[in-house]
Amino acid sequence: MNIDLQTYLIYLLVMAGVTLFLRAVPFILLRKKLKSVFWSSFLAYVPYTVLSAMTVPAIFFATDSRITGACALLAAVVTSLFGGGLVTVAAVSCLAVLGVDGLLLVL
Repeated sequence: MNIDLQTYLIYLLVMAGVTLFLRAVPFILLRKKLKSVFWSSFLAYVPYTVLSAMTVPAIFFATDSRITGACALLAAVVTSLFGGGLVTVAAVSCLAVLGVDGLLLVL
C-alpha cells in the first residue's frame, strides 16, 4: 500500500487535531473544581480502568497458551494483594509464565 507524502501529512494532521481536541475539551469544560463526589470518584478510577482494559487482554495473548496467561494474571493479582511493587509483580508474572510453560512442555 503506497501512500504519498501529502496524504500521509493530512492523516497526521487530522490525528494530531483529534488528539489535541480530546485533551483540550476537559480543560475547557471543567475550569472549576468538581464539587460532586460521584464525578470526582468516577474520574479518579478512569486511568486504572483504561490501563486494565489494555493490559488484561494483552496478558492472555502474549503467549501461545491461554493457560500461561491466566497463571500470570493470577500470580500478578496475588503478588499485588500481598503488597508487591510494579517490578516485583512483573517479575513474578514472568516467572509464572516461564514455570507453567516449562510444565506444559514436560507434560
